[in-house]
Amino acid sequence: MEDKVLIVEGTSDRKRVKQVLDEEVDIICTYGTLGEEKLETLILPIEDKEVYILVDADESGESLRKQLKRELPNAVHLYTLKEYGQVETTPVHYLAQVLRAHFNVKDSH
Repeated sequence: MEDKVLIVEGTSDRKRVKQVLDEEVDIICTYGTLGEEKLETLILPIEDKEVYILVDADESGESLRKQLKRELPNAVHLYTLKEYGQVETTPVHYLAQVLRAHFNVKDSH
């Protein structure tokens, strides 16, 4: 079982991140906002792991980030640039740069 968990917003973000990662990481999609029930099923199983959060650089991403900061105060927040907007449209080489500090990334990036 992986000790690292990466939280992203959607399946396109997950696919994009998987193109870059060179290690097994549990990638969780929030699919937007988190209700109370979803929070419990998402947060409780990962509270004791190394949690990383990479969400879009837009209003909904920031709102989700605030919510996750409250629920997971020890999580590490990773950011894409505002001009890239979404994780899924962030250039792979930049994504590799962001992830490299905490994860193994493929050499080609």
